[in-house]
Amino acid sequence: MNVNSSPESVTLVGAGVVGIACAHYLAEAGLDVTVIDRGSIAGECSFANCGYICPSHALPLTEPGAFSVALRSVFNPRSPFRVKPQINPALWKWMLQFAKRCTHQQMLAAGKPLQAILDASMSEYHLLMDRLKLDCEWKEQGLLYVLQSERGMESFAKTDRLVSEEFGIPATRIDGNNLPKFDSGLKEGLAGAFLYPHDTSVRPDKLNSQWAANLKERDVRFVENCELKSIRKEAGQIVAIETNQGDFNSNHFVFAMGAWSTKWETELQCSVPVQPGKGYSVTLSKPDHSPNHAILFPEHKVGVSPFDEGLRLGSMMEFAGYDTTIPEHRIQQLRDSARPYLVASVDGPAQSQWFGWRPMTWDSLPIIGSLPELKNGLLATGHNMLGLSLAPATGRLIAEMITGQEPHLNPAPYSPSRF
Repeated sequence: MNVNSSPESVTLVGAGVVGIACAHYLAEAGLDVTVIDRGSIAGECSFANCGYICPSHALPLTEPGAFSVALRSVFNPRSPFRVKPQINPALWKWMLQFAKRCTHQQMLAAGKPLQAILDASMSEYHLLMDRLKLDCEWKEQGLLYVLQSERGMESFAKTDRLVSEEFGIPATRIDGNNLPKFDSGLKEGLAGAFLYPHDTSVRPDKLNSQWAANLKERDVRFVENCELKSIRKEAGQIVAIETNQGDFNSNHFVFAMGAWSTKWETELQCSVPVQPGKGYSVTLSKPDHSPNHAILFPEHKVGVSPFDEGLRLGSMMEFAGYDTTIPEHRIQQLRDSARPYLVASVDGPAQSQWFGWRPMTWDSLPIIGSLPELKNGLLATGHNMLGLSLAPATGRLIAEMITGQEPHLNPAPYSPSRF
């Protein structure tokens, strides 16, 4: 297959939610857009996550103490945040850089640009939903953080106070005795909760399929099962990419390959320090007494997403390389972690069991911008656990960079050149 260049054409590598968002804004800007993917549209990390769009997540993962938790996890295969023992120099270099940033000062410094792009994305989502009318179970009910113990409430209250004072993100505190009234799917006897009312949730597979369908109607081409083989370069720019379905020629190339990005850093002539952070989910047939809100249980590190036709439990952060297994004990751990909180049974049949590799950066910020050595190539990757939340602002930034428009937020903190 040969795709001929046009005066304003772009080829996107990667059809996850970030690639879809880039395609949207590039098409809006009038470019001729082709999207290729080694698998199916939004079939990997964008497929069966918990569906949170959460500007409340302004605090990066580089919080004080996070690295010591990672080190202890080496000896605990059931740790929700785990580094699997392995000989992997790139991983341990990544961990060292991560450890350097696990200070209060560095956490706040990274949190400011993270908040900026989270807020920008939420604004874009509201415009998108109003205009495109995507049927994706969009729910503006907030995100509920539920604590089982009084100690957990005290600890999370400190985090809530920090987020409120440093980032101006308000939450509503709900006492434990009022929780079953607020959401009848929660058990009595829990300590309490914090509601972040400006967060939303969606069913991610529906969002991506509907958005991609809309783009196809606007002549954006999607080529599935199209695997990148090599990148052909001349005189400091990309002239074509070679795939198992032929060559693709364009004026511009955007690489939105998620956790696979780091495997291409030599050909991209750019450091791309991304590690795959494996997460899991299990989607149950919708039980009786299902909760109504999207919920996180910080003490057990598990999230719950009620959908129209199912209930999803999701969590874990495993640095285990590109491991493709779904250990049964991890799925059982999701069920067991949710059990103390929910009235509904979590032991029902699974509609699906899933894993995805999140593209993790050591500073918790995405990588968005031009390749330093290849003037017509751009990166849109490294969105950590927030790909769904950050996709629209990422896509808009990429389109602004390619078309020379004034960026809607400062792109410097996300630049590939920072590495």
